Amino acid sequence: MVSVVEFRIDRRSGVATYLQIVQQVKQALRLGTLVEGDRLPTAAQVAATTKVNPNTTLKAYRELEREGLVEPRPGLGTFVSRTLARPESAADTLLRAELRSWMERARAEGLDREDVRALVDSVLEERYGEG
Repeated sequence: MVSVVEFRIDRRSGVATYLQIVQQVKQALRLGTLVEGDRLPTAAQVAATTKVNPNTTLKAYRELEREGLVEPRPGLGTFVSRTLARPESAADTLLRAELRSWMERARAEGLDREDVRALVDSVLEERYGEG
C-alpha cells in the first residue's frame, strides 16, 4: 500500500529538515496514519513536493531504519516495519475531542499555529519534562 503521508517542511523552525521528516513519520505512526506495510514516498517524490534534497530524505529514512521503524526493499522502496500507535481507546477518543474543542477556542481567541504550538510545548514541558 502506498503511504498517504505528505511532508511539510518548516524552514524557519530551526529543526534540521531530515529531523522534521523523521518526526512527521513518527507522528503518522503514532496516529495510525501509517501502518506496517505502507510504502513511504520516494526521495524523488519528497523532493518534488517539498523542494528538499533527495539525500536529506534518504538521511531521514536511514535514521528511521536505524530505529527499526522502516525497512528499505531494493528496487521497491522504503516500507513501514512497525507501528507506534497504541490501540485506540475510549480515553483517546475523548481526549482528541477535547483537544479539538480547545484548538477551536484558541483559534477563536486569535491564536495562530505558532502561538498554539508554543503554548502546548510549554505545558508539555511543564508536565512531562524535556523530551
